[in-house]
Amino acid sequence: MGARVGGHVHRLATIIALICAVAVWQIVSILHVFPPIALPSPTAVWRALVLLLSQGYGGRSLFEDMWISVVRIGIGFLGAVLLGVPIGLGMARNPLIFRVIDPFLQFVRPVPPLAYIPLLVVWFGIGELPKILLILVGTVPVIIIGTISGVKGTPALRLSVARTLGASEAQIFRYVILPSVLPEIFTAMRVGIGVAWTCLVAAELIAADQGLGWLVQYAGQALQVAIVIVGIIVIGILGYCMELLIRVVESRAVPWRGHT
Repeated sequence: MGARVGGHVHRLATIIALICAVAVWQIVSILHVFPPIALPSPTAVWRALVLLLSQGYGGRSLFEDMWISVVRIGIGFLGAVLLGVPIGLGMARNPLIFRVIDPFLQFVRPVPPLAYIPLLVVWFGIGELPKILLILVGTVPVIIIGTISGVKGTPALRLSVARTLGASEAQIFRYVILPSVLPEIFTAMRVGIGVAWTCLVAAELIAADQGLGWLVQYAGQALQVAIVIVGIIVIGILGYCMELLIRVVESRAVPWRGHT
């Protein structure tokens, strides 16, 4: 009962914070702290949203741009997880694999994903493949490092007890290491989804003719700031919804997290 009341209080606090933020935004607009072309009022942004939903912009509907961006994110992010988790497990469990891959990982990790765009465009054109590859390249280091951290963080006592009880290496991996690493993998996924959106928007700003990043860039060139703000808000909402989806999956896959 107490937890339920606490949840309602937290949600109410979030709603109040959002209302206050919009109210401050409206007041700043009324006082003309910034020119209307630089900071449209909330009502102007709302009208831009209605226009995008009813007529679209630049020959594209808002839902088309949302859909294509979500598909790109889904494929690239899923590819990063499917590639990064096995690599991370292998690096954490096998010193030879670690020594072979780690130099490349440390080389790629600090390079901004934006730097890869010219190469990917030259190599693969401006189709879907370079955008998906950019998401994968930008996100996979986060997944690998999170997976390695989870394996390394497995309590030594659990491993000792399992070996004392006669567990095989396969059983130790299945019943000790994997449950220990899953929380770190989901944490890495939650961080990685933000990185994935950053990579996608960067790619769509430069080499796309559809998608939310393209919408923001195209509207910005025409000084349609209200539409730019709508695009930014939609990107933020979609990213937040994906992060919430990962939380839901995590609560089902790792129900013991926070209780042990």
